[in-house]
Amino acid sequence: MKTPDWSLLWPVIALQGLLAVIGLISLARARSVRGPKWLWVPIILLGNLLGSIAYFTIGRKD
Repeated sequence: MKTPDWSLLWPVIALQGLLAVIGLISLARARSVRGPKWLWVPIILLGNLLGSIAYFTIGRKD
């Protein structure tokens, strides 16, 4: 089995982590979101890149 090329994966991992942190901070500061806040936490954390993108496109009201 060939090991993955980490030089290609690190930017994706860093982007995923950055988007998750920014999404959680935004969620904590938001007065209201579409749907319950507690539901957005696992979506942001477990949804990888798509979870954070979904929060920013669908979840935020403002």
